[in-house]
Amino acid sequence: MAINILETPITKLRGVGPVKAQSYAKQGIANVGDLLCNYPRAYENRGNVELLDEISDPDIKHSVILTVATEPKGVRLRARHMSMLKFRAYDDSGTAEITFFNQDYLKDKFVLGSTFRFWGKVERVGRRFAMSSPAFEPWYDDRPLRDLLPVYRLSEGLTQKQISENIEQAMALCGSEIPDDLPNAIRIEYGLCTKNFALKNIHAPENYRSLAAAKKRLIFDEFFTFALGISVTRKRIRRSGAPVCDKGDITPLLRQLPFPLTGAQSRVIDDIRRDMATDCPMNRIVVGDVGSGKTVCAAAAMLIAVQSGRQAAFMAPTEILARQHFADLEPMFKSLGISCDLLIGAATPSKKEKLKAALASGELRIVIGTQALLSDGVEFAEPGVIVTDEQHRFGVLQRAALAGKGGRAHLLVMSATPIPRSLALALYGDLDMSVIDEMPPGRKRVDTFAVDGSYRARLDGFIRKNIDEGGQVYIVCPAVEERETAADEVELSSLAEDGILPDTAPPLKAAVQFAEEIRQKFPEYKVEFVHGKLKSKEKDAVMKRFSEGKTHILVSTTVIEVGVNVPNACLMIVENAERFGLSQLHQLRGRVGRGNRKSYCILVYGGDDISQCGETARQRLDTMHECYDGFAIAERDLAMRGPGDFLRGGEDETIRQSGGVKFKLADLCDDAGVLSSAFSAAKKLLEDDPELGAHPELASRVQSMFSLDDDTLN
Repeated sequence: MAINILETPITKLRGVGPVKAQSYAKQGIANVGDLLCNYPRAYENRGNVELLDEISDPDIKHSVILTVATEPKGVRLRARHMSMLKFRAYDDSGTAEITFFNQDYLKDKFVLGSTFRFWGKVERVGRRFAMSSPAFEPWYDDRPLRDLLPVYRLSEGLTQKQISENIEQAMALCGSEIPDDLPNAIRIEYGLCTKNFALKNIHAPENYRSLAAAKKRLIFDEFFTFALGISVTRKRIRRSGAPVCDKGDITPLLRQLPFPLTGAQSRVIDDIRRDMATDCPMNRIVVGDVGSGKTVCAAAAMLIAVQSGRQAAFMAPTEILARQHFADLEPMFKSLGISCDLLIGAATPSKKEKLKAALASGELRIVIGTQALLSDGVEFAEPGVIVTDEQHRFGVLQRAALAGKGGRAHLLVMSATPIPRSLALALYGDLDMSVIDEMPPGRKRVDTFAVDGSYRARLDGFIRKNIDEGGQVYIVCPAVEERETAADEVELSSLAEDGILPDTAPPLKAAVQFAEEIRQKFPEYKVEFVHGKLKSKEKDAVMKRFSEGKTHILVSTTVIEVGVNVPNACLMIVENAERFGLSQLHQLRGRVGRGNRKSYCILVYGGDDISQCGETARQRLDTMHECYDGFAIAERDLAMRGPGDFLRGGEDETIRQSGGVKFKLADLCDDAGVLSSAFSAAKKLLEDDPELGAHPELASRVQSMFSLDDDTLN
């Protein structure tokens, strides 16, 4: 089969005309290849067949096998301009009345004595049961039906039936000759199925194990491409052409600090100075715990650039963080006679134009801002160094885009997530790494305790005590809202690698609902909530009010891992703490203890009795009580949970892995084991074929994922 069959326009499939094609286009589907990569979001488990009298929940869909007992009869409802088709069907436990509306054409399908598998909600009506407009499939003992049926994301004009039929046509069109661009040796070494098997079983799985095998292969493909792209990006960044910045004297900056540099800070600044003194672009990440002094290292890099006749930029992930960095850094640079300004989305058009002109002319030497720095029209006259804060909020392409503004600049990124060096390649494959593993003297410890639901009344009193003494409180919940996924659907992300579904987890505290409970419980205090689904302006406004002391209690999801410096915040309460990894808990704890107040972190077990907490979760809670070293915690987290937790941002949001790069199926957190294998495989392949010249299909896939120019690999 020619590879270009995957490029067959979607309109070549039966039932897809111009209108349907537009509906598909809204999902980014233009050809057969796009359609086959439109993976289901979930599956209906129709293989879990029940008898009618076993069904107790009328609010979810069930699968029943029933035999038609009466001939279908049509009824015209004149008042509603509707028609109704009704008949009865039975199994060994009872009889159900089946009703279809405005589907008279189904009358001939339900022949007396024929058997069907019905899928839908089942209501009990006296001694009988009722189903309204269920899905149905003919049932034959010698031809078993598939247990799992895909559920796709829909756009206007498309139905589940339409998408399923079109995918079936696409698979038939391709036959068994779907090209497999993964080298066979790699596929065998890592126990992966073929591409043809994977696509067939992701859309029409034979069973859970086949689905798990398909999922593993397709996730590996995405991570493998990502790993190759990271290497290509690193190669591109390492080319010469950066400005040589070798005239920096940071002594004037150090004189302004209220404390001497730690040994770790001095080592990191030496790394930076050495990198910037050459024409090979610095591409370094500084990893250090909250409060370890990363910003001072960034300030040193910016000063070195300016003293060498260049400009510097500092990009933060939110406006409120950008304002905070500006408030800290601008006075320091001003005292040295260096111009520094703030560029954020909320700036007036006239202010933005003025700043853009000052940057382009070279009049403005240092700019601090948000992703507004990436916008069109922002150019530097003499770029020297770019600094990005909270690395996990930006990706490879965003870093490259900023570093390329007006020329090639040195790049320094910072992360407050301590991470074992063994994970550095997978996380930051395009970056060199420096570690700040010392804390400045005088940093106060945040006392940490684990409690259960029986402490709720005492905890409420502790909240009141801290607020009445002038402090502020964070309450973190693991979810935004109550679970939205239908109980009768199996999420693809919940499927384990061995095809086994996990046990149902206990209910999680949800920020939206819990914030309302807190408001009612503490009417005398100002309570607000914030989560990642809020628009940036709304989120920043809430955080700004909290940082200004106008809000007493902030109910939040883990979005506040990357938050503002609120010295007045002295109490962090984490609900369902057993559901978080150590690294997340440590990051959350770092939100308090940043001022002069004695601070506390209370980890609340989701149940009423903490002795019932699982062994692993209990070890995590004990570790948080005993250990305060971020890097030691990271090593324990790696041993206990694996690498996934280090790949997570806030609010169950995985790292924005490459700016514009988005995975269709893979999850950097949940599939971290596959990620590690993919990086290992990519490294081996590139050792033998560094230009991917022998693997043009892979080179094309990398270029497509990373939107790279054709000559990037050369």
